[in-house]
Amino acid sequence: MATPPTRRSILSLYSTMLRTSHSFSSYNFRTYFVRRTQETFRTLQKESDAEKIKSMYSDAVAELAVLRRSAAVNQMYGGWRLAVEDSKKPDAVLDRGDN
Repeated sequence: MATPPTRRSILSLYSTMLRTSHSFSSYNFRTYFVRRTQETFRTLQKESDAEKIKSMYSDAVAELAVLRRSAAVNQMYGGWRLAVEDSKKPDAVLDRGDN
């Protein structure tokens, strides 16, 4: 039986997933993955069973790999910026997200 992940490794994974989530060029994807990451780690924080923690941690590690690939594709093929992304410049709506 392997030991559960340490608090430090969980926090490191959390910050890496948040950083990766913030790297999406699409506003909708970015906010969705940030929210999903926060919810996942809140659930992990409340868990007390060591086996469930290990399982959730390994699932999150696998999800990070998928998230990184998705973010890379999203950065390559980013669409138009939305009006909610930059309320200070009205012309920002016409800027493409991949610039």
